[in-house]
Amino acid sequence: MSEKKGVLQGFKEFLMRGNVVELAVAVVVGAAFTNIVNAVVKGVINPIIGALGSQNLDNYKSCLSNSCHPDKKTGAFTDGIFILWGSVLSAALTFLITAAVVYFLMILPMNKWKDRQAAKKPVDDTPADPTEVELLMEIRDALLAQRNGSAPASATVIKQKSQP
Repeated sequence: MSEKKGVLQGFKEFLMRGNVVELAVAVVVGAAFTNIVNAVVKGVINPIIGALGSQNLDNYKSCLSNSCHPDKKTGAFTDGIFILWGSVLSAALTFLITAAVVYFLMILPMNKWKDRQAAKKPVDDTPADPTEVELLMEIRDALLAQRNGSAPASATVIKQKSQP
């Protein structure tokens, strides 16, 4: 029973970590945002590109062989080898627009906010405490001095601690 409680407790701690919750929110927002970007690409970008040809980028394709024959009614290729470069272009535009909006509307303001928060923190002017290595070196030096008879070890350590 305690093992199950430990597993459930561990799972709860995993879910309550900030980065897991933030990731879940990002996925939900990203999924909703994808619909907006797709609507912008279909409603604005495709008609602009469509001024040069078809409004639907999926209609842009190229034939790799001489045997491509389009259907006269639908315009779709019935045989041959063709590349649908229009759908690739549409997907690339969607990605670029999504990345730009995420960067300029989410990442950039968040970085500026973090910089302001960091600037508000008080600066710590106190000197850092000595590290373990520095303390061990002081003890070694004090023991060597005591062994050589130049000064008592306690006086050396006390003198070093009282110095600013």
